[in-house]
Order: sequence, then structure tokens, then C-alpha cells
Amino acid sequence: MIYLDYNATTPIDPAVAEAMRPFIESQFGNPSSSHPLGRAAKSAVESARASLAALMGAKPHEIIFTSGGTEASNLAIKGLARRRGERGGHFVTTVVEHPATLEPMRALERNGFTRTEVSADPTGLVDPDAIRRAIRPDTILISVMHAQNEVGTIEPIAEIGQIARKRGVLFHVDAAQSMGKLPVTVDEMSADLLSIAGHKMYGPKGVGALYVHAGVELEPLIHGAAQESGRRGGTENVILIAGLGKAAELAREHLSPSPSQGEGRGEGSTTSKHDSATSSIDRIRLLRDHFWQRLSEAFGDRILLNGHPTLRLPNTLSVSFPGHVGGDILAKMPDVCASTGAACHAGDAKPSRVLMAMGYSRERAVGTIRFSLGHPTGREEIDAVVKQLAQAAG
Repeated sequence: MIYLDYNATTPIDPAVAEAMRPFIESQFGNPSSSHPLGRAAKSAVESARASLAALMGAKPHEIIFTSGGTEASNLAIKGLARRRGERGGHFVTTVVEHPATLEPMRALERNGFTRTEVSADPTGLVDPDAIRRAIRPDTILISVMHAQNEVGTIEPIAEIGQIARKRGVLFHVDAAQSMGKLPVTVDEMSADLLSIAGHKMYGPKGVGALYVHAGVELEPLIHGAAQESGRRGGTENVILIAGLGKAAELAREHLSPSPSQGEGRGEGSTTSKHDSATSSIDRIRLLRDHFWQRLSEAFGDRILLNGHPTLRLPNTLSVSFPGHVGGDILAKMPDVCASTGAACHAGDAKPSRVLMAMGYSRERAVGTIRFSLGHPTGREEIDAVVKQLAQAAG
């Protein structure tokens, strides 16, 4: 099996699994308990909070643990609306956002809130000036994802954040897809709220976090006791939180060059140790570019690159095979795991909402396959997939 769907989810890093193990086997205390087992659990939660804060340049008390990126974005949007709705009920977002952002806004529209979706160009880029023009006197939140999950395009978040700051509007960034792949610094982004998901960064599923800038008030979605400083009730899931904390530590390592420059594994190695010659992310970027070069040589003008050619996630390669259906191609490659640009139901391919919003034709959208690479991916796997694609879509 060749796994090239890391934007959908990542495997749990072995070091993350080891960090979780004590809280599965013996350290089962409730973090709210005052006895030694409780204090050990509390210490693990706070250690993970500090690790996440360090990864994004935040303060530990600004981190709220959630059940994932979707809850984090829901808390940012609904929590703000419920707390500040009387001062205005307008959101600004984009047409290329994840449903975790768009659906909470749609739900709030049934209660009188309004929303403006700013368009994106054919590369998936959003124009900051369009965001500026969309702001109204009653705008309470601008929400833009850092990197588009389907095509990988990186949005001009810092510029949008400055616009929000100057207009006095809070700014939410969905960083679920970019955290661990790109440097994420909340101050440089001027972010007031930022969502992450553990399973996109080699941590476990079912855990995420929301950064909340000091002074920003949110109404909790889950009321209960005083966990998470009263911002999310319920006993903390120490097992998953410990894993997320370790994943954050590893993410910092992956983004940093190894001190052993010029040594270590080669680009095509499938080893997943954290001692790469450059950074792990740089290695993945080079491998992705090799993938695209090989595909270009094999298909010529019969393949199209989707998203921005340079401003995109280092691991993401979205391509279209006009005249084909992405799902049909992958069906001929049963040992390759990747995503398509269409959902198929009863033989009918429904094109991706995001690709259509970027102005792609239906043919291009349904012929799309997204390959997303990870730390374990090697050159041998990429070359094998290129050969299979040449047969399946030749």
C-alpha cells in the first residue's frame, strides 16, 4: 500500500504513541484531582499546552484543547457570535474554506447573522483587497484558512490579518492543514483565533486546539465545570492531549534544519527518523517537485497542475487529467491511497465545491486527484505511482 493522502490524515508518529502510552496503562488520573495521579495528569495537560504554544508563538494560557479542528473552528465562530452578536452579526470568509468554517456560519444565518464569501482566483488565492471591501460596520469576524486543503494554496494571511487589525475586526485562521507543514506564528499573522487538528500533524484523531488571544471572550459551546479555564467543560482527554503535545514538539523539529547539514538520509529514503540533511519539510518539498516533474514528462499537456504553482503546501500536489474521472483512475490503482476532486454516488461524479469555486470546468474538477506526501514517503513510492498512473490514465 502506497499512502499519499496525508492531507486527509496522518499516521500517529511512534514517539507520539509512546507519549500516550503511560496515560493508557497506568497514569489514569483525573487532571482535576489533587492526589498524585491527578497531579501527573494535570502536568501532562499543561506540558502539552506549553508545547503547542511554543509551536505557534503563543502563551500557554491562550490554548484551549478541543476534540479536533472542527470543534475548534465552531468554538471560534459560534462562541464569538454568542458573546458579541449584539454588536453586529456579519462574517467575512472565502469560497475556498473548509466546511468546519462555512457550516457554523450557515447555521448562525438561521438566527439572523449574515455572511460574505470572498472569491478566489483560479490558483485558489484570495485578494486581501476583496477582504477589505467586504468588511462592514457590523462585521465581527474575518475567517480565512492558512492553506487550502484540496489544492494546497497558501493564503496571504499576514496581510489579511493586518487589515482586520486596522479595522478593529477579530481574525480567525484555520491552520489545521498548515500546522506542522509551515511556520505558524500567531503574532505575525495578527491572528486572534487559530484552529488546529491533531491528526493532520502525526498526532491522534479526536483532539485539537483553539488559540484564543488574551482578552478575546468566547461563549463556551460545552458548559460544565471549570476545565480549560471555564472555556470548555468536561474532563480533559489526557491520553490524546499528551499525544498532541508530543506531535507539536516533533513538528518544531520537522520544520527546523538538522545540525548535521550534508549528512543523514537521502531524499528518497523511506526512513522516518528526524535527522534529515535539511529539514523534513524541505525533503518533502523536493520529493513533491520530483513527482510533478515525472508526471509532466509522462503526460505533457494531458495533465494540469491545480492551485498556486509556488505558494502552496510543500507536500501537496493536486493534478487534473481532463477526459478522465479521478475516481476511475484510482480504482485501477488499488494499492495507492489518494483523494479525488469529486464525490461519486451511484455512478455520478459530483465535482468538488472548492474546485468549481476556483473557476475550474466540471471536466477538470472530476478529473482531479490530490496527492499529499508525508514524512515516511520515499522516492521509490513516487516513481512507482507515476508508472501506475501512466497505465491507468495513459
